[in-house]
Amino acid sequence: MTVHHRKTIVSILGEDFCLNGRPAYEGRFQGNCRIEGLLLNSRMVQGIFDDENAETRSLWHYPDGPWDPDRNTQEFLQNMPDWKAHGLNSFTLNLQGGSPFGYSKEQPWINSAFTPTGELKTGFLERLTLILDRADELGMVVILGLFYFGQFARFESEHCIVQAVDNTVDWILGQGYTHVLIEIGNEVDIIRIPYGYGTSLVSASRCHELIQRVQHRSADKVASPAGRLLVSTSLKGNSVPTPNLLRQADFLLLHGNGVEDPFRIAEMVRACRQAKEYQGQPILFNEDDHYRFEEPWNNMQAALAEHAGWGFFDYRRDGEDWSEGFQSVPVDWRISSLRKQAFFRLVSSVTGSHPPGP
Repeated sequence: MTVHHRKTIVSILGEDFCLNGRPAYEGRFQGNCRIEGLLLNSRMVQGIFDDENAETRSLWHYPDGPWDPDRNTQEFLQNMPDWKAHGLNSFTLNLQGGSPFGYSKEQPWINSAFTPTGELKTGFLERLTLILDRADELGMVVILGLFYFGQFARFESEHCIVQAVDNTVDWILGQGYTHVLIEIGNEVDIIRIPYGYGTSLVSASRCHELIQRVQHRSADKVASPAGRLLVSTSLKGNSVPTPNLLRQADFLLLHGNGVEDPFRIAEMVRACRQAKEYQGQPILFNEDDHYRFEEPWNNMQAALAEHAGWGFFDYRRDGEDWSEGFQSVPVDWRISSLRKQAFFRLVSSVTGSHPPGP
C-alpha cells in the first residue's frame, strides 16, 4: 500500500476554514472585516479539459497551434505559484469542466472524466493528479466538482451516477489527499433536459443523499480533523441553499451570477445564517462574474463584509483576445489581462500578500 505524505490539510472550525490547523489568512483583517478563515478562490474548472468529440475539437485550437490537453495542464501548473503569491488560497476544478464560452445553450463537446457508466478515465486522472499534487505542495485548497449540467446527460443510468461518485471518492482516498473539498454538482437546481439534472440524485431536492453518501463512504479514511471528506454542492446564481442542503452540507457554496447589486450578495449570506436549518457552516461564493474590483463596493467586498469567501468566474467575451477568461478554452492561465490583474490586485490587497514584480 502506498503511503502518501501530504503537506496541506483543510478543515473547518465553526464558520472558518483552517489550513494545517490554523485559520486561513490567520490574523488578517481589512478594516473591521475579518479575512481570517476565508477561502478566496477562482473558477479554474478547465485545468484538465479535453474534448472527445472530433466535430468540435477544432474549436479549442491555440493561436499558435492545435488543441493539446497536456499543454493546457502544464501551463496551468506553471502559473499556480503566481496565483498563490498573489494571495489566492483555493480554486475550483470540475471533472466535467464548464462551458468553454462562459455560458452555452447547447454543449455538444464531450469533456468528462467519467465514462457513461461512471468509470474514471485515465488521461483525465493523470492531469488531475498533477494539479492536485502541486496544489498540495503550494498549500492551496482545491474545490473539486464532480458533475456539470452541460455534460451530465451522458450517464447511462442513475446507478452509473452513483458509481461515478463512489469511484471518485475511492480514488481521492487512495491518493491520500487532505486538501480537497468536494462539490457534488455545479448548479444542481438547473433541471432542464438535456442540459440539466432533471429529478436525478444530483438535483437540488435529492443531492443531500449524495453528500451523505460521500461523508459516510470516506468516514475515518482521511488524515484530517473530520476524518473524512468535506462535501457540499452549489445552486445557480442568486439562489440560497434549500433546507435539505443546509442540514447536510459541510460548507455552503453560493453563486453570484445574475446578482448586479452587491447588497444582494450580503443578503444571500445573511439568509443562510438566519435559516433555521443552518448548522453554522462556512460560506463561500465559488462562482461570480461581477467584477468592478477598482470600486470600493462590489460583489467580492460585499461577501467579505459578511465573512464569506468569494470566487472569480472569468470568461472571454465576444471580441476579446485569448488572454482573457480563465474558463474559456483555450485558456491563457497567466494573469494576462486587465480583468485578471484587477482581481489579483484586490486579492493581494485583501490578504496582505506581496507578489514579486512583473
